[in-house]
Amino acid sequence: MRALAPWRGMETLRQEMERVFDRFFEPRWEEFEAVGAWAPKLDFSETKDAFVVKAEVPGVEQKDISVSLQDQMLTIKGEKHKEKEEKDEKYHRVERSWGAFARTIALPAGVDTEKVNATFKDGVLTVKLPKTPAAKGTAIPVKAE
Repeated sequence: MRALAPWRGMETLRQEMERVFDRFFEPRWEEFEAVGAWAPKLDFSETKDAFVVKAEVPGVEQKDISVSLQDQMLTIKGEKHKEKEEKDEKYHRVERSWGAFARTIALPAGVDTEKVNATFKDGVLTVKLPKTPAAKGTAIPVKAE
């Protein structure tokens, strides 16, 4: 017959409680984002003929965005200006980001720089980067013998 051991799991419980309390007091860095430091979220996709980058830049005006391409690196830069505060307004929470931003994306293949197209609509920047013929690859037919 096995002896009763009522305190057998206490060490495991103590360790688990210490882990929970340690995590409870860890700083949550996402709450300490520097004022003005932000970067737009983006999607980077590829079709047979082109790469497509879509960046969300709400509150940014078209004139404040620049797109450049150098050495297979696409760079999107811009600035979101801070709204002017009203004198009699009292803020209880400020979560919207503002300031300058820059995102750089390495392109995995060559791009035809003469045909790159950037459009801006409803706070979304879309950059279409057509591939060079060499980057599209060549399909090699397989023949039966």
